[in-house]
Amino acid sequence: MAEFVDAAQVHVKAGNGGAGAVSFRREAHVDRGGPDGGDGGKGGDVILQVDPQLSSLIVFRDQPFRRAGDGAHGQGKKMHGANGRDQIVGVPLGTVVRGLDGTLLADLAEPGAAVVMARGGRGGAGNARFLSNRRRAPGFAEQGEVGEEYWFNLELKLKADVCLIGEPNVGKSSLIANISRARPKIADYAFTTLVPNLGVVRPPDATEYIVADIPGLIEGASEGRGLGHAFLRHVERAVALAVVVPADLDEQTMERQVLQLLHELTNYQETLGARPRVLVGTRLDLVDDENGARARLHRVGERCSVPMVGAVSNIDRRGMSEVIYGFAKIVDKARATSTTTVERMIYRPRPNFEVQVTRFGDTSFLVEGRDALHAVGLSDLGQADALAIVHARLERMGVFRMLRRLGCREGDLVKIGSFEFTFEED
Repeated sequence: MAEFVDAAQVHVKAGNGGAGAVSFRREAHVDRGGPDGGDGGKGGDVILQVDPQLSSLIVFRDQPFRRAGDGAHGQGKKMHGANGRDQIVGVPLGTVVRGLDGTLLADLAEPGAAVVMARGGRGGAGNARFLSNRRRAPGFAEQGEVGEEYWFNLELKLKADVCLIGEPNVGKSSLIANISRARPKIADYAFTTLVPNLGVVRPPDATEYIVADIPGLIEGASEGRGLGHAFLRHVERAVALAVVVPADLDEQTMERQVLQLLHELTNYQETLGARPRVLVGTRLDLVDDENGARARLHRVGERCSVPMVGAVSNIDRRGMSEVIYGFAKIVDKARATSTTTVERMIYRPRPNFEVQVTRFGDTSFLVEGRDALHAVGLSDLGQADALAIVHARLERMGVFRMLRRLGCREGDLVKIGSFEFTFEED
């Protein structure tokens, strides 16, 4: 069985744009053929997309790097380079993408959801683009832009209709195995369940729904104790919660368990306190007085505001039908009346077009921003025509005005990427 991983990191690198070509027509009987260099192709994007075949983030644990294809360079005869191949990265349904600072960027909570996480660089213009009445034979072209590159944190939040909540070894795994085709590990010791389990329940004449079983919660789970704290995020998407307690306990112990479980849920996320919930009793086979056990469950449910939906025996499957249809009923009701909205911020990378000028040292200045890098990204800045284009672009963006405002004087050093020049007023 593949290991379940619900947290990982991914490094995405979009493709670089292709360079524009420097080329001139070379044909018989064509005197002084003009420039015909084609443009470079755009770099490919990196796209995260829900893949229904995936159920874990394990593929990113040992191989976190994903890269899109580079754009092809332009060629002569105005032949443009091909665009780079997009990199489609499959992720499980329910994957949440966050920045390294924890900022929510995207929530892929719907089948088929996709989001661009890194955009490819623009292709450079060929020398044919720089033809003008004053510039009849431009011997330069644009370089392609570098594709975006980021690290992101990935979290998986399972999407289930009913989530089974209970202390370790109360019969949650046996319950999900009896009402669905899920086959979790079942044993007679605490923390048998180490990973969440999902099971699809298909009642013959009722709503189909998904049940999730997470590792048992102990006191302090929301603060990091035990195993449940690592999987509490999987409760967030559940339409309804099923609190599972053993029916063979005395009434006070049963009530204490229910209240403790509800406390851990609300302590983890306050909105879970308002989520529809029901009470399920297990171990009915260990009870001498079945009616008395059901009565105790009913009274505990009333006092804790968790209505009892049924009691079951995982040994002889007694009471299973009652719980199956009880879950279907609460799911129908919760779906119809749910006002819970999951925040789904969709990330659309915004290239840093804004130009920023920073002073460092007494006589040095740094110009940053994607447009500034694009302005100086010409193949041969040794040509006067190329420098004139760079000067005009920087002037249009207000770079010289910002430099003067920061105290830049003639003779000071200005850096834009790998390009450096000495500032002159003329």
